[in-house]
Amino acid sequence: MKKAIEEMNKSELIKEINELKDSIANQKSIIEKLKKIAFGKKREFFNKASIHPDQLNLAFEDLESKNIEIKKEKKSEEIEEVKYTRKKKSKHNGRNKLPDHLPVKEIIIEPEGVEGLVKIGEERTEVLEFIPGEFLKIIYVRPKYAKPNKDGVVIADMPLRAIDKCIAGEMLLAYILVSKYVDHLPIYRLRQMFKRSNIEIAPSTIDSWLNKLSNLLEPLYDIMLNIIKNDGYLQVDETPIPVLDQAKKGKTHRGYYWVYYSPFKKIVLFDYSKSRGTESPEKILMNYQGYLQTDGYSVYKHYASRKKINHLGCWAHVRRYYHEALDNDPDRAKYVLGEIQKLYAIEKHVKEKSYDEIKDTRIKSSLPIINDLGKWIVQEFHNVTPKSPIGKALAYTINIWDSLSVYINHGGLNIDNNPVERSIRPNAIGRKNYLFAGSHEGAKRSAMFYSFFGTCKIHNIDPQKWLFKVLCKIPTHDKNKLYQLLPQNINLEN
Repeated sequence: MKKAIEEMNKSELIKEINELKDSIANQKSIIEKLKKIAFGKKREFFNKASIHPDQLNLAFEDLESKNIEIKKEKKSEEIEEVKYTRKKKSKHNGRNKLPDHLPVKEIIIEPEGVEGLVKIGEERTEVLEFIPGEFLKIIYVRPKYAKPNKDGVVIADMPLRAIDKCIAGEMLLAYILVSKYVDHLPIYRLRQMFKRSNIEIAPSTIDSWLNKLSNLLEPLYDIMLNIIKNDGYLQVDETPIPVLDQAKKGKTHRGYYWVYYSPFKKIVLFDYSKSRGTESPEKILMNYQGYLQTDGYSVYKHYASRKKINHLGCWAHVRRYYHEALDNDPDRAKYVLGEIQKLYAIEKHVKEKSYDEIKDTRIKSSLPIINDLGKWIVQEFHNVTPKSPIGKALAYTINIWDSLSVYINHGGLNIDNNPVERSIRPNAIGRKNYLFAGSHEGAKRSAMFYSFFGTCKIHNIDPQKWLFKVLCKIPTHDKNKLYQLLPQNINLEN
């Protein structure tokens, strides 16, 4: 009986020790993560095998002593004269040529005392100059004509404008929107810039312009929404946005942008929701059919469990877990990162090939790596503490394992979710600049403009030119052909 009690106490003690080890490992991981957030690089990199682990660990004192030893060795060495030949360096190619589309202003500088001399040529020097944005007053003049016999007056109609009777022209409206949502300038900074030109515009006036423009462009956003809903391949991610809420005095509400990207259609769409719950992506994912690529968040798994959805995992999210586990278990973490690096090397090699060639290469080269890695992960999971960073990384990988190999079966599918994450970055920069959205309606409005400008970026289209063109055309454009004004469809030359 005594022996049994001792064995029971021993097992409880071992269990308590293991729990403490887990807790210590977890706390160390949190500390290291916070240190990296505060002082480290903001992205993970593959480890290069060519870099020796001790190469960057040389202390300054050791470095100084090494230099002294090297100098002593140099003094004791015999001097030997060495001669060699090398190719002469070519002359400097000169400055980059300035683009031909720039307007040109020529300034002719004549030398003194040229009377009676014959001009034999000239030297031309190009200088790139910049004139800060200037305001321009446009006056629409509409002459009035009296009809004969006092039968009335003839006068031309004012052209339809983006905002009727608005003092701001379409170019200024486009500039304000692009400055806010592409260049991430808060409205108050724009107003400060305008004041330097003695232009005073009240913030309430600018806000009313943005509200009217969002109403004008909403049908175009709805078209993008329908395209996304009916696409066969979507990448989805979400990102938080603080929002002022009248119900929470002095505090902000944590809302979310749900971001959808179509790799086939090259469209990105932001949709604002007050929460991160299961109901948030319902508007788009409820009846969605096709491939859905996400991270391991439970909401996505809820929708991915439906029969008509084929769920793809994201290897970039998996890699991130093991990168965070490097300080906890470098051997296991480096092994997994090395195997993932092999998968990415294959993707880089087949990038320009046809879908069929990509699929064949993946089945031949990537699938064996994934299968071997899966066996190793299951085996090692039993040898680590579950709450440690490496334990969490292995558990996360096992939890989404079936979805990580789906990309192999179609040459058009991506190995990761990085394209949609790149679309989120502008919002992160804007969040740092103007801190929060002014209201839930304002957050929805911002989602619309982020969608337009994010799609412009994907198609390498100047957002200022696109929006100016749309604002000029949309008041008179056929409502059944609004799709022609989408960034990927519009002709900016006409």
